[in-house]
Amino acid sequence: MNMNQLETLLTISKTMSFRKAGEILNLTQPAVSAQIKSLEDEFGTVLIDRNQPVTLTDSGKLFLEHAEKILRITNDLKQRLSDLSQTPQGHIHIGTTTSIAMQILPRVLSYFQDQFPLIKTTIHSMPSSQIMTSVESSQIDIGITYLFEKNPALETSVLYYDYFELIVSTHHPLARFTHLSIEKLRNIPFIMLSPETAGRRFVDQIFKTYDVSPHIVMELSSSEEVKRMVELNLGVAIISKLSVADEIRHGSLKMVKVNELDITHPVGVVYKSGRYLNNAMQQFLRDLKGMPETQFLGSE
Repeated sequence: MNMNQLETLLTISKTMSFRKAGEILNLTQPAVSAQIKSLEDEFGTVLIDRNQPVTLTDSGKLFLEHAEKILRITNDLKQRLSDLSQTPQGHIHIGTTTSIAMQILPRVLSYFQDQFPLIKTTIHSMPSSQIMTSVESSQIDIGITYLFEKNPALETSVLYYDYFELIVSTHHPLARFTHLSIEKLRNIPFIMLSPETAGRRFVDQIFKTYDVSPHIVMELSSSEEVKRMVELNLGVAIISKLSVADEIRHGSLKMVKVNELDITHPVGVVYKSGRYLNNAMQQFLRDLKGMPETQFLGSE
């Protein structure tokens, strides 16, 4: 059975004639007869009484009822597929860190969903170290993270650049300084991001390079938690400059420049090389890559 055979039966039921059906469908009368005979043979029943005028048998009427449903579903599917290619829609799973989810994505997704309301996004918050592996294993469609590592299985594109800075409570003794060397941070109580985060890996590398062993009093999984502890003056921290913009502006934290930390860190979008990108993902990636750096307010 194919759709052409169903269309032929439907046309015969309307015209009550093999000849007229053939004219409408641009088929010869023998071709029309052959299509109907093929259906009858396949289903083991007579669908059309060929006496004049042509009429449907009881089996033909039952068959036509279901044929009309099949044709409606088929046409609806064709329309939906056509709409899908014209109007982006679908479901995107995005993996990112807690801070990016809280600070960057609200503005990005607000814009995106205003433009493309048929695209649904689900945000999966995870440590930086898991984002790359989750994209590679297709557990998530797109990752937004620090691009510290190269992976040939992944495509990456830089969205903006971030810095890591020393932050202290306004009541901390170091708050009176504007600049410090990393040597001055020996024996200072530190609140650190947990070891699996990109920020922690960077900080550990810097301390190792300058042979400084930080006095770690607390480890937390996100910069949001770290900021709250620093505000309580329980220690100092080195975290993303962009992630503390609000606290610096409101005066609850102070940023102290450490020259050895003056390194830019690319933050970007990650997706699997060679995978099929549905219309929703293509549109999301186009818009994300086209946004100005000022659109992004924070990071891990």
